Amino acid sequence: MPLNCADFYDAELARHNRHLRVAASVGADDRVLDIGCGAGQTTREAARAATQGEAVGVDVSAEMLEDARRRSAAEGLRNVVFEQGDAQFHPFPPASFDLCISRFGVMFFADPAAAFANIGRAMRPGARLVWMVWQSRERNEWSGAIRQALAPGVAVSAGAANPFSLGDPPIATQLLSAAGFTSIDFADVREPVFYGSDVDAAVDALTGLYLVKDALARTNEPPDKPLQRLRDLLEVHMTAEGVFFDSRAWIITARRVGG
Repeated sequence: MPLNCADFYDAELARHNRHLRVAASVGADDRVLDIGCGAGQTTREAARAATQGEAVGVDVSAEMLEDARRRSAAEGLRNVVFEQGDAQFHPFPPASFDLCISRFGVMFFADPAAAFANIGRAMRPGARLVWMVWQSRERNEWSGAIRQALAPGVAVSAGAANPFSLGDPPIATQLLSAAGFTSIDFADVREPVFYGSDVDAAVDALTGLYLVKDALARTNEPPDKPLQRLRDLLEVHMTAEGVFFDSRAWIITARRVGG
């Protein structure tokens, strides 16, 4: 795979990231919490903006956090910290953050109500929340098209992670309201996801992802057949700038009650 996992995700979501950065509008004095930070691109961006503040990235993956720390050290950032933990019960210091951000990192909680309540307790009264989440599966071509190419007619695994769990605004609003947030709003973001500069690069990248591994594990065909269908699909989505699939996301904004 030409890119490591972190580089792949950052490239895949580059166009989405610009929207999130503008919406977050990190202030110089902000103390920022980044949920599901992965290798820390969004955390580092927040730290660079919060010149008199701090950015704290939290993720469950020790491997990704190790990468995040290396990248932050290479950039000479002194106001960024990375912590391993699950936001459902991680011991955040109470009422200590001015802003909570997340780039597709809050859709996978086993107990989202508990996670959102825990995050809410970590935020100061009036603090802002700016999260980017996927809209519904039907509005995200990359998910359905790739699964169908690899395993036509096979349903998603019952135990598979659901990246679209917050795609329904009423559900997300109910969860955030119960966790102590108000002024909840949804901004529509329609940007393509990028999978590689050419078809070969896209195949190499995608075969390392859970989406593809799960689909291949659920078909009885020899691997070469579904992989050829995947290659054919990627050919259709090849443009002058690389392989792109349509996608739709929400930027959810809210405020902690009490401000």
